[in-house]
Amino acid sequence: MEIWINPACSKCRSAVQLLDAEGADYTVRRYLEDVPTEDEIRDVLDRLGLEPWDITRTQEAAAKELGLKEWPRDAAARDRWVTALAEHPKLIQRPIITADDGTAVVARTDEAVRDALSR
Repeated sequence: MEIWINPACSKCRSAVQLLDAEGADYTVRRYLEDVPTEDEIRDVLDRLGLEPWDITRTQEAAAKELGLKEWPRDAAARDRWVTALAEHPKLIQRPIITADDGTAVVARTDEAVRDALSR
């Protein structure tokens, strides 16, 4: 199990605390420092069953600068979104846990963290 975190994020800290309390075996990836490649982002999206716009933090300054709210949200624009996430990792919603069963979850709640632990 791996968790993508930004240590400055309270949701990320809460998720790590819950993983520790449950005695989970996991790896921390500080994704702002160890930036995921486009292929890694695609893999996580497949595991999540989501599209890149579903995990994009559209209120971030970079999102506003890029005009992401105006970008199309369709198959033709998917690669453009993935590239933006790889070039601006702060736009990636956090934390993301990749579960041992090959799935993933955006772990913004205790329930989502527990769901990842049960997989």
